Amino acid sequence: MDPDLTEEQRLVYHTVREFAAAEIRPHAAAWDRAGRFSWDLIPKMTSLGLWGMSIPPEHGGTGLSMTSVVMAVEALAWGDAGIALTVAAHNGLCATHIALAGSEDQKRWFLPRLAGGELGAWCLTEPGAGSDAAAIATRATRSGDGWTLSGTKAFVTNGSLAGVYVVMAVTDPGRGPDGISAFVFDRHTSGIQVGKEEDKLGMRSSDTAEVVFADCAVPGVLLLGEPGRGYRDAMRVLERARIGMGALAVGLAQAALEASVEYAGERKTFGRPLADHQAIQHMIADMATEIEAARLLVLRAADLADRGKPFRRESSMAKLFASEAAARATAKAVQIHGGYGFMKAYPVERYYRDVKLTEIGEGTSEIQRIIIAKSLHPRKSSGFSGGPGAN
Repeated sequence: MDPDLTEEQRLVYHTVREFAAAEIRPHAAAWDRAGRFSWDLIPKMTSLGLWGMSIPPEHGGTGLSMTSVVMAVEALAWGDAGIALTVAAHNGLCATHIALAGSEDQKRWFLPRLAGGELGAWCLTEPGAGSDAAAIATRATRSGDGWTLSGTKAFVTNGSLAGVYVVMAVTDPGRGPDGISAFVFDRHTSGIQVGKEEDKLGMRSSDTAEVVFADCAVPGVLLLGEPGRGYRDAMRVLERARIGMGALAVGLAQAALEASVEYAGERKTFGRPLADHQAIQHMIADMATEIEAARLLVLRAADLADRGKPFRRESSMAKLFASEAAARATAKAVQIHGGYGFMKAYPVERYYRDVKLTEIGEGTSEIQRIIIAKSLHPRKSSGFSGGPGAN
């Protein structure tokens, strides 16, 4: 793949980064402390088309390529990882599932709302079903011409704020993963209850909540895709979402690198700038090299997706390497800052907390290694489902 971006892709990155510098970064620490972002940000991001990046123009979105989407997510994560997560879950999970599997009526009903800034949530993970996603317990039973959903979803990004929910539920308990179907409906549907809102280690500006479905009545026309295809479609959605999570990790790592370079140039020890010490130079060199490698893996996976080529293994590789490289980069950033890196007055402390989710969300690092290994030995099966982990 040619690593050079097109002018359009570069413009997307620089436009979003400028927006993040002006509208997100100055507030990131306050949003982290409060555990929420300002709702005033929603219309500003709508004007840039950020809520409709994965939505085709005929349904009100901007219909960006996967490569442009990941560049936007990286730039947002440079500003605040929680905001990037909010946007990535909205686009890469909720909107993408509807765009991939929805009927024309469903796309017409829901996608323009999502593109217009009504937040979307994607409900797969449960208190007892994370990496083993096929073990979900939420049930959907026939009720006249519709369905009745009962169950609890956990760790739902945008869970308490969403206007549109995509939900996976078991419709045929005897068929395992092939008995899982997906549904799409709005928050005013009878029976939806927002449970506890999570108090998290990092990504605190992003909303994460439990969503409870108590005999939730869903019309039959809101079955998303074919009956029994919900799990398979969810895996297709996650293949794309993992590229976005990789981009988010790269954005966080880039922010940590820039903060470290700036601090090392200003801070003096033993009468010399910190940047003159070889130990610091080596840490910064390692950070920069791994970040560039991670970015190229993310871009390669996105390019394959844009060209309609298989990219399951490549998305897992990108997500795995980028998240773990970002974890190393943020740890080095704290180390370079010394005692100040442990203080909330400096952003590297927040980056260090935020980055952990990139090794968990959209499938843990362990799940990614299973997917990669299986792709190299396609005839050998361990019997493990290789599910996606927390969403």
